[in-house]
Amino acid sequence: QVQLAESGGGLVQPGGSLRVSCTASGFTFTNYVMRWYRQVPGAEREFVASIEPYTTATNYGDSVTGRFTISRNNAMKMVYLQMNNLKVEDTAVYYCNGRNRYTGTEYWGQGTQVTVSS
Repeated sequence: QVQLAESGGGLVQPGGSLRVSCTASGFTFTNYVMRWYRQVPGAEREFVASIEPYTTATNYGDSVTGRFTISRNNAMKMVYLQMNNLKVEDTAVYYCNGRNRYTGTEYWGQGTQVTVSS
């Protein structure tokens, strides 16, 4: 059974740090580019970061470049998003996404809430 399970969300003060994780199961993890997206109510889902399976080349959305870092552990089938210098506008539900490099098959997690507030 395919599953992407996010964890690590929560409440953090502005300027603080938080790491969210995503555990994958049920598919060949190394065939998938892994991404993080985020969404606030009433808005479209926003691209946050991506990471290639072997080269681990990364790409970031403009609003998080220099503050967020995506990484992955292929052996453990996990992907992480380290978020530093968090801002109130980073508040959102963060979703883990996997897309097959060869077929385009795509999976989504259920999301984890990140709230940045004093």
